[in-house]
Amino acid sequence: METEHRPDTERLAHVAQALRELGSRYAQDIARHSQYVKELYAPLLLARPRSGLEVVRGLAYGAHERQVLDVFRPDGAQGADVVVFMHGGAFVRGSRSTPEGVYDNVLAWFARQNFVGVNVEYRLAPQAPYPEGARDLAAALDWVQRRIADYGGNPDRILLIGHSAGGTHAASYACDPVLANHPCRAKGLVLVSGRLRADTDARNPNAGAVRSYFGDDAWVYAERSPVTHAHRCAVPVMLAFAEHDNPLLDVYALEFAHRVAASGGRAPRVIQCAGHNHMSIMAHFDSGDDTLGREILAFWRTIAD
Repeated sequence: METEHRPDTERLAHVAQALRELGSRYAQDIARHSQYVKELYAPLLLARPRSGLEVVRGLAYGAHERQVLDVFRPDGAQGADVVVFMHGGAFVRGSRSTPEGVYDNVLAWFARQNFVGVNVEYRLAPQAPYPEGARDLAAALDWVQRRIADYGGNPDRILLIGHSAGGTHAASYACDPVLANHPCRAKGLVLVSGRLRADTDARNPNAGAVRSYFGDDAWVYAERSPVTHAHRCAVPVMLAFAEHDNPLLDVYALEFAHRVAASGGRAPRVIQCAGHNHMSIMAHFDSGDDTLGREILAFWRTIAD
């Protein structure tokens, strides 16, 4: 059901040039540059027509005000594959939808590829420390299992995608034994620029946020890190990170992939998105640039049947 749309090639070229000029300087001031990138993409995302899909917002999967999700449903969807997405925000901030059109863009793009999209919001640290983010995701996926057929989705064909802190929570959900009583509802897992090892390394610009979520005692960080439990991952995995990502996230992605492969599991698909940074790796969805989306679809096709 991909709606015909002519990309704004001139503006896309402007965005690509701006990203090249920003380059690795992105990590020098993540908050400011993240907002800059969102504003770069906003004219492309907000101008994109939403014909052919319905968005149902604010569906509760729990009692807390942040335990809500949005469903993006293509017209006529019936038994469609499902993408569940969890946004980032360094554990202490973030929203499933921003005024600039980011993260709605991710689910809108997948809906145009005939998926039913689910955009999950969750509780934040320090009020909801480890492992509550992963527990919220488990509750959201239990809701999807029970209810997604009402929106035209197939509960047996779920692809789980997490970005940044959302990638941490998605990996914990799939691997961490603390979540062992929550069966993994996903058929495949995509971790995009996730913090897969808890650390307060001097190079980590979000070290304070890591403490807020994982706790002040650094001795527990290894046990609470998804990478420690990568060998327990029972579903196929794809990992993606940006050329100009936040420091160390590429290292942790490669470590996670190595541990999955070394355990005898299926070797993960690993993608580096050239020219992109920690925010643009998600902001480019539905803008006319489908670089990462096409890679994810290729991964899904290899595991879905």
